Order: sequence, then structure tokens, then C-alpha cells
Amino acid sequence: MSPLVETVSFVFGLVAFGYVAGWSGLLKPQTGDALSEFAVTVAVPLLLFRTMAGAAFDGNLPWALWTTYFSAVAVAWVAGHFTIVHFFGRDARAGVVAGLSTSFSNLVLLGIPFMLGVFGQQGFEVLSLIVSVHLPIMMGMSILLFALVGRRGGSALSIIREFLTRLFSSPLIIGIIAGLLWRFSGLEMPALGTRFVDALANVAGPVALFAMGLGLRRFGISGDVRPAIVIAGLKLFLMPAVALGVALLIGLPVFSAQIAVVAAGLPSGVNPYLIASRFGTGQALASNAMTIATALAVLSTAFWLSVLHWTYQ
Repeated sequence: MSPLVETVSFVFGLVAFGYVAGWSGLLKPQTGDALSEFAVTVAVPLLLFRTMAGAAFDGNLPWALWTTYFSAVAVAWVAGHFTIVHFFGRDARAGVVAGLSTSFSNLVLLGIPFMLGVFGQQGFEVLSLIVSVHLPIMMGMSILLFALVGRRGGSALSIIREFLTRLFSSPLIIGIIAGLLWRFSGLEMPALGTRFVDALANVAGPVALFAMGLGLRRFGISGDVRPAIVIAGLKLFLMPAVALGVALLIGLPVFSAQIAVVAAGLPSGVNPYLIASRFGTGQALASNAMTIATALAVLSTAFWLSVLHWTYQ
């Protein structure tokens, strides 16, 4: 088995172990919620803090990287929205859910450990540049579309206030900002502090993957299967294809292009489902698309890694 295949198998194998643990009754669904909360609230923020505090960024904003990734986000979002509204006859609110499910990659629970496993620390540092703006942009777009298609209860001002509150109370954003502030301060991390950060940050990847598998067992598949399969296909193949095209068009450096394409090809996470619950529509669509895309991602990511190898060899 090649190192690449072994790494991909290991990453998705941890997800599968989590799913089996939930399916067999070995662990309760609440365990998955607790592990996910620990990963997103403690381990991953510390991993981002450590990266932002110590990574050797060149100081320039990565506009080419962001242009590549978010061009793919825009195309995938429009494609998902258009498909659900015009081909499956759903309303605009369901279209928003479909757009999110088609364009919202699981960059934290799946993306971070995947990049660390396949591309190493350097790959994670490039991904961190996307993660640092991904949440604010995607949340901002969701809020805008809440206002455009209608949200049950609450004024536009209350929506904006909620967005800002959620944004700056997010442990991921806090970890990123704290890491940047520490870096700019020029202070050296005490040895004991380094040990604490490393101890928790180093378990972020395995815990996140296992928790994701448990979560997939809880969401399952029920209803809206055909549109979910289409949305999953757009997420896994259209979005990374657009990212690759834009990367080649603007001449994005090879390593950054690989990270952008693979990140674009990751399945969606739980965020579209949570937003669907807020809308009161499309919950089954978001849940099914996430589950189906994650199940197929072990093959699709291997496909895109092969395409990247062939394109940039």
C-alpha cells in the first residue's frame, strides 16, 4: 500500500470507526456530541493558535489562494441552489440550504486532520489561511440570504448582531486571533505552556475524525435521497474542478493549488444542517448530502489527489 493510499485510508478509517462505534451501540450518540464539542471548542482552537503563533507566513495576504477557493465556493453555491429550485421544484429557502451543502467544506473536523496526514504541517498552515476567513464569509453569506429569502422572526439588525456575537465568540476565531496576537507580540511561549498546548492540540485530528463518524451515525439518511445524491456529487466533483481551473488560470503556486483543490473537494459538515434547522426546511437534504458525500469522499479525494499529481507532475 502506497503512503498516500494508506494516509487516506487511515483518515477515513477513523471516521468509519466512529460510525461503527455508534452503530453497534458501543458509544451513545451523546458521546459524539461531547467529542465534537471538545474538538471544536478546545483541541482545534489550540491547534490553530499554535499554527498562527509559530508558522512562517510571508506576511502577504494570500489573495490568489482565497480567490481560487472562494470562486469555487460561489460556483458550487449557485449550482446547488439552481439545481434544487429549478430541477427539484423546491422553494428558495431549500435552495439556500442546497447552496450551503454544495459549497461548505468540512475544513475543521475533516480538513485539518486530512491535510496534516497527506500534506504535513505545511499543508495545514496553508489550510489555516482558508479557515481563518472561511467561517466569517460563509456565515456572512448565510445571514445575507436569511434576509433575502426570509427568516422566521427577528429583524435584519438582530440577525447582524447574532452573526457578530457568534463570530467573535467562536473558539476557532478566538484561537486564530489569539495566535496572531501572540505572534505579533514577539513573546516566547513558556515551556510549560507549550506542553499544555501541544498535549491538547496533538489529539485534535483523531478526536475530530472519530467524533465525525459518531455524528454521521446520528444524522443518518431519511428522505430527499435523490436531490441529496446530486448535491453530494456537485460538492465532491464540481467544486474542486472549479478550484483547479481557477488555480491554473491565475497561476497559483503548485502546493497552494493542491491544498485549495483538496479542500474544495471535501464533503460538507454539520453547518448546513444546523442552518436548515433554523430555516425550518431542508434538514433531510442537508443531513443526507453530508452523509452521502462523506461516504463517497474516500474515493473522490483519492481521485482528486491523482488528478493533481497528473496535472502538476
